Amino acid sequence: MKDENCAYCMRNELLDQFGIFVCELPASILVLFKEQSHPGRCIVAAKQHVSEITDMTEDEMDAFYRDVRHVAAAVHKAFQPDKVNYGAYGDTGKHCHVHIVPKYKDGFEWGGTFAMNPQQKFLSPKEYEAMITKLKAAL
Repeated sequence: MKDENCAYCMRNELLDQFGIFVCELPASILVLFKEQSHPGRCIVAAKQHVSEITDMTEDEMDAFYRDVRHVAAAVHKAFQPDKVNYGAYGDTGKHCHVHIVPKYKDGFEWGGTFAMNPQQKFLSPKEYEAMITKLKAAL
């Protein structure tokens, strides 16, 4: 079931406001977050429209978190962060998703909680494409 008001379900201009669709994974979709204060930041969103992990069966949840782990490993390989932070939010956007946020010791917000959308660093289309290519190669 899809929600026509959900960016992750529709993959249209709603998603384009904050992200770029990268690819489908077994249980999720991968989205590059447009705001790149943390190089390589992306989102893993469940393929199905569910609000909570408790709305998934155990097998669905396991498959979703296997995708999260797979993407985190790819982010480590592609961007060599010192640490990856994870965030699962959704007070208003009721679609289960996890932010994968690479953190760098000499970078933005090291040692603190990452901002949801700091609106500080955006890239050119060519730079986004290079980042997506690098991420896909690491998947």
